[in-house]
Amino acid sequence: MDAREVLARVRDARGLTAEQADWFARGLASGEVTDAQAGAFAMAIRLNGLDAPGRVALTRAMRDSGQVLHWDLPGPVVDKHSTGGLGDSVSLLLAPALAACGCYVPMISGRGLGHTGGTLDKLESIPGYRTDLTVDELQKLVRETRCIITGASADIAPADRRLYAIRDVTASVESIDLITASILSKKLAAGLEALVLDVKVGSGAFMKTMDQARALAQSLVSTAQGAGCMTTALITDMNQPLGCSAGNALEVLEAMETLTGTAVNQALWDLTAALGGEALALAGLAADADEGAQKIDDALETGRAAEIFGEMVAALGGPLDFVERFPDRLPAAPVMREVRAAGTGFVAAVDAEALGMAVVRLGGGRLKNGDRINPSVGLSELVMIGERVSPDLPLAMVHAATEAEADRASAAVRAAYTLADTEPDEPDLIYERIG
Repeated sequence: MDAREVLARVRDARGLTAEQADWFARGLASGEVTDAQAGAFAMAIRLNGLDAPGRVALTRAMRDSGQVLHWDLPGPVVDKHSTGGLGDSVSLLLAPALAACGCYVPMISGRGLGHTGGTLDKLESIPGYRTDLTVDELQKLVRETRCIITGASADIAPADRRLYAIRDVTASVESIDLITASILSKKLAAGLEALVLDVKVGSGAFMKTMDQARALAQSLVSTAQGAGCMTTALITDMNQPLGCSAGNALEVLEAMETLTGTAVNQALWDLTAALGGEALALAGLAADADEGAQKIDDALETGRAAEIFGEMVAALGGPLDFVERFPDRLPAAPVMREVRAAGTGFVAAVDAEALGMAVVRLGGGRLKNGDRINPSVGLSELVMIGERVSPDLPLAMVHAATEAEADRASAAVRAAYTLADTEPDEPDLIYERIG
């Protein structure tokens, strides 16, 4: 078998066999497949698509191109993945809550992409927190603390690492088949027994419409199930930020306030409970998702989830007293600026992507590879759809490094809000379950 045989098959829309997918993934990982061949492969799939068996074959092959973790633990190994949004710090609540309910959670996460925040970037705002664990370190710490949130090592799904870089420069990122294989190859390499997916839809999501979000959710669920992992997906709202903060340290602060009960963000709590309930039901630790959600509620209410989060932070090099002293341990921006509304009315719509890009331009994300992130900048106290505002009331608080950057961000925030004279209906938090 050679690359030309595989390329001809996907070029002519004749599918992809398991043997061909295995050969191509190994070639991506080893370098036997050239950049030109990898680009042709990605573009052929982008244009022609794959059928369900082809998606499963590609996902399994990319998963198996590197190290696949195997566990011998007294509880189920589970995880969650979000397709990305704004103000979404659910992972920081959900991983320790699942651990408190008897799960083991090796959460391999990523960095910010475009206007969306990355879990690793958020956690790296905690002084000393390590996200570069080896596979051996990950397995050891998961056994000891039950949950670890870290980045993917070079040994995990190397074929995806190579193909993703090629897709980025060949205009082939927007392919449900390739997105599915990319997400799941890394997740399933962690040796999961169950996976719950949070597929975002709306102005701040990559999938702007329900049809797009549903297609991705169905592809992810059916492919993961086909690859042997029990999976469900929730399609959730991203027509406005999930939390009231956007920016790395600010989102950690909001998550910690919710974990410790000092200032609970109800949307973060409710989505954490819903996703966690699905995961516990899949893992056999709850009779159904409703019972599972009640167990997640209990883990949050009792403080057990916060305790486990603190143990994880300490195990990964962060402050030993982080849960008790998190406001003092997180970096703060030198400039804070209230953004006031241009008029009076109800918030009718929010351009969440524009808010995300405002955070990126403050230095809270990357405009290009290699950009350094300022963990302290961002937005807080964001007003949500349905709230009444006026020139006397702030839309948000800008946290910036300089006055000039605060000026630019303030203008971007003001432009991202649409006001109306009548109170609109608030969007649902969860639209649909796929499973």
